[in-house]
Amino acid sequence: MLVLITYDVSTVTSAGRSRLRQVSKACLNCGQRVQNSVFECIVDATQFKKLKLELLSLIDEEEDSLRFYQLGNNYKSKVEHVGIKAALDLEGPLIL
Repeated sequence: MLVLITYDVSTVTSAGRSRLRQVSKACLNCGQRVQNSVFECIVDATQFKKLKLELLSLIDEEEDSLRFYQLGNNYKSKVEHVGIKAALDLEGPLIL
């Protein structure tokens, strides 16, 4: 299923900047950055639960926020992209 993850981490303190890097790295391990704080992740239910728990353990709920949008398996008809940075096919072949 496709999950869209967005976050806003306070970077006022060095601890906040560290949390931001950790959240970004956790999202990069499971998906593709499509905007500064927005990731598209193709995961199954178990992977999603694990990622969600990891992200929840990283943030400070008093200063930061996370949003999870579960777009499901039929997401291709639900996502429209306009402008630069054309979207990659997350399920397509990886060519280096």
